[in-house]
Amino acid sequence: MLATLDAREIAFRDDVLAGLSAPIPALPARWLYDRRGSELFDEITRLSSYYPTKTETQLLRDIMPDVAARVPKGLAVVEFGAGSATKTPLLLEAIAPAAYVPVDISGDYLEQSAAELQQRFSRLDVIPVVADFARPFTLPGGIEHLPQLGFFPGSTIGNFVPSSATDLLRQFRALLGPGARLLIGMDRVKPVERLIAAYDDPEGVTAQFTLNILTRINRELDGDIPIDAFRHEARWNDILSRIEIHLVATRDARFSVAGSSFEVPAGSSIHVENSHKYGPRGARLLLLAGGWTPIAEWSDASQDFSIVLAEAQPERFAP
Repeated sequence: MLATLDAREIAFRDDVLAGLSAPIPALPARWLYDRRGSELFDEITRLSSYYPTKTETQLLRDIMPDVAARVPKGLAVVEFGAGSATKTPLLLEAIAPAAYVPVDISGDYLEQSAAELQQRFSRLDVIPVVADFARPFTLPGGIEHLPQLGFFPGSTIGNFVPSSATDLLRQFRALLGPGARLLIGMDRVKPVERLIAAYDDPEGVTAQFTLNILTRINRELDGDIPIDAFRHEARWNDILSRIEIHLVATRDARFSVAGSSFEVPAGSSIHVENSHKYGPRGARLLLLAGGWTPIAEWSDASQDFSIVLAEAQPERFAP
């Protein structure tokens, strides 16, 4: 089997086997995004109960003149986890960069969205990179002489526990270099009822999205997981300030993946995703810990969502 797997498939297999073998079974959220997962997530963003996308998109529209005034001309925009790049045109139209580098783990989905953007922005150099942005990767040649702007919308940073989020921000800094800017979206704490509704919609699209990772495991890793033995559940963890997504076993589930056997007893779960919510001070502290100094911050009128522009300032000897 090893001979037939490429590096991405090996990483997927290793993550799944390690996660299912852990004392608290878990699957890394980045593997939710195969082509079908990406399509389902796009559908989620259009649901009436899912406020983050609508709120952030309107906020981006409102602040773009200010953002354009605060970033250098002739940038290379590097978008981490670009997906369908639905918010990206707002940024590209406002700042007219020299190059756009969308980075995503789902290659075929990335290729399609990059082609659509290239057609829309015919004079822009669009250079897609298929990579897991949570792990070290290299930028394409030819943009190293350009000032860099990282674009990380969607509150995707909330999918990472704080220690991993800090490491990720440091990785972004190392990749983009001193003097680079980062435009990042961060969801804020709000009433639990609104949060649960956003992550457990009555239409059941989020449940399909979560369960799709089991379908993917069965398809790509020779698994025989009984998908009908699991249900989607969204929980609010107040101590950790996050929504947690679990796949809860409705009965004892025994299955194998890539030749290894597993058992998930009825009532226990596989932890699939987190979505951390930050207050203003917590968001700034996280960025500072990751090597980024906030230089501007915006929020909608209801204070539901924030967008921060930060800079990778030179390291200082003194605290």
